[in-house]
Amino acid sequence: MSVEFNHTIVLSHDREKSARFLASILGLEVGEPAGAFLPVTTANGVTLDFAGVDIEIPAQHYAFLVSEDEFDGILARLVESGTPVQADPHGRHPRRINRNDGGRGVYFTDPSGHGMEAITRPYGSDPASPLNGVTEDVPGAR
Repeated sequence: MSVEFNHTIVLSHDREKSARFLASILGLEVGEPAGAFLPVTTANGVTLDFAGVDIEIPAQHYAFLVSEDEFDGILARLVESGTPVQADPHGRHPRRINRNDGGRGVYFTDPSGHGMEAITRPYGSDPASPLNGVTEDVPGAR
């Protein structure tokens, strides 16, 4: 059997709010609660199990590889919801996306402070792309 990533627990202040936020932005469904967890399952079967906790939560980073069409929908939902977007994880390029590896990428934060990212090309898939380091404005973005 090959090794596959199956699930991870995403700590949140409000599991319902966080799971519904991510599912709505990514165009996914929130599953039925399973004990302390509220699952959101990606197309490749990986489940993000949201768990509510009453502690300080260190920010984690979650990246999602999506198609160009899915990216268009994600970006539109981010803008429509008023969720701030940026082209980099450090916030140096607000209201922009990146074009790294010849694709597109966007960073945003979930309700519990986790860094979320949607990309259309895996990191390093085109290191010679003339678009590496290029950012583009997102009309209407916060």
